[in-house]
Amino acid sequence: MTGKIRKGKDIMEYKAEEKERIPIISIENVSMKFRIAEEKVASLKEFFIRTLEGKNTYREFYALKEVSFSVYPGEVIGIIGTNGSGKSTLLKLVAGALFPSEGKILVDQKKVQLLTLGTGFDLELTGRENVYLNGAIIGYTKEYIDEKYEEIVKFAELEGFMEEKVKNFSSGMVSRLGFAIATARETPEILILDEVLSVGDMFFRKKSEQRIQQMIHSGSTVLIVSHSADVIVKNCSRAVWIEKGVVRQIGEPKEVCKAYKNMGE
Repeated sequence: MTGKIRKGKDIMEYKAEEKERIPIISIENVSMKFRIAEEKVASLKEFFIRTLEGKNTYREFYALKEVSFSVYPGEVIGIIGTNGSGKSTLLKLVAGALFPSEGKILVDQKKVQLLTLGTGFDLELTGRENVYLNGAIIGYTKEYIDEKYEEIVKFAELEGFMEEKVKNFSSGMVSRLGFAIATARETPEILILDEVLSVGDMFFRKKSEQRIQQMIHSGSTVLIVSHSADVIVKNCSRAVWIEKGVVRQIGEPKEVCKAYKNMGE
């Protein structure tokens, strides 16, 4: 799918082409609903008391509503939208971390790697300890981390700091370490990147972008979430604009990002 507008006979030819392609990810009428408490409670005790008295009330919130699109092998799909639009929720659904309230997602989740930064970091542990903790959370074995440890530290530019507690790290140091851990493994068949292309200072950002480019161009199918239209245009073959949980536009990245930018004018 190129985002190109087709008419008449072209539409029939295009649909025929699509039928011949088998999607690697199929998102079909997916909605994600959360229950949100109407009133905040000060403690767990108060929550249980209010529950027993039937005083807890909730409202339903749709993070995503009837989202549908397919992703084909080798595509790099950019997902853009404002804060709270449901982008990260969608990625977690594809990765299997969440299950949709309605609709279905067809994907082999064994082939999926969700790359997000700082998941599972414990500020009271040292940098070294967090490498093993964070690595285990995203599926690395101890043996694999042993093998990659020095490479992770070097890439994060944190030699001499790894015995310090992470609570003493700057936010940039934490981001660099998270990125180095998350990108240490070999590129999977399906790679999901959640806001990872804006890590660290200008020099580290350039290095991280080079690593991501290597991963993207290794033949993986890639989903990228970003607030940056420039990131989407630069890296993606197709873009999906989601706003307030609803798909607003799918197509060629420049066209979709232009529409997204025009929304704020």
